[in-house]
Amino acid sequence: MTKHVAEAYQSVQSDAERERILMEQLPQVRYIARRIHERLPRHVPFEDLVHAGVVGLIDALNKFDSTKHVQFSSYAKFRIRGAILDSLRELDWSPRELRRKGRLVDSTYSELSGKLGRAPSENEIAEEMGISLHELQSLLAELDGLELGSLRVESSRDGKEEDLTDYVPSKSEETPFFECLRSEMKQLLAEAIAELPEKEQRVLALYYLEELTMKEVGAALGIGESRVSQIHSLAMVRLRARLNFLNAPVEAGVHAKGAGTP
Repeated sequence: MTKHVAEAYQSVQSDAERERILMEQLPQVRYIARRIHERLPRHVPFEDLVHAGVVGLIDALNKFDSTKHVQFSSYAKFRIRGAILDSLRELDWSPRELRRKGRLVDSTYSELSGKLGRAPSENEIAEEMGISLHELQSLLAELDGLELGSLRVESSRDGKEEDLTDYVPSKSEETPFFECLRSEMKQLLAEAIAELPEKEQRVLALYYLEELTMKEVGAALGIGESRVSQIHSLAMVRLRARLNFLNAPVEAGVHAKGAGTP
């Protein structure tokens, strides 16, 4: 009888601890959901994202392995975000036509960069696409939500879906190759960001480093939230084009920096 009582007590303790952790992480769920929601069309309910995030949090709690020396809050963040993005993918919230327009903006930007030998302005992109500046800026605001991504991908081995967070190594598992690759990618990204216009750099810094919302970034810069969204979207277009250029192989085996730089 004593053994059963002890097991029952441990079970109650375990359930209580799970409940405590879940309640402790709920603010993080709402925070992640809010940051994703602010870049989505208004018809997507905020509470639906929160619900999906809670499901991701519970999944994180069930799968968390404390032996990997990773903090639970960090691990849960990936699971929460992944669950929310998966729920959006199931909702098919992003029209194919919008994605097609996004690819058109990317290709137009890359083509103009090659022709001009510099980063094209918004006016030049709009003119090349045959639309007004206002139409381009409205499109950029719509496209900003398309920058959402998921860490769940289709496996090249068996075609099944897998979660990339399962492959995130702890510090003890990091190899010199991993460190070198990460360092090189950081350097490439830093170079690309340094070439952005000052206002775009400030938007990225406030949004990603200071973790302000789009509305808060707008208040800090003295511009509207919709304009912040447009600037953020254009910065992503520039970064994609620049990173593609930096990663592309060239005949001489080195990058001709300064020549035809996007």
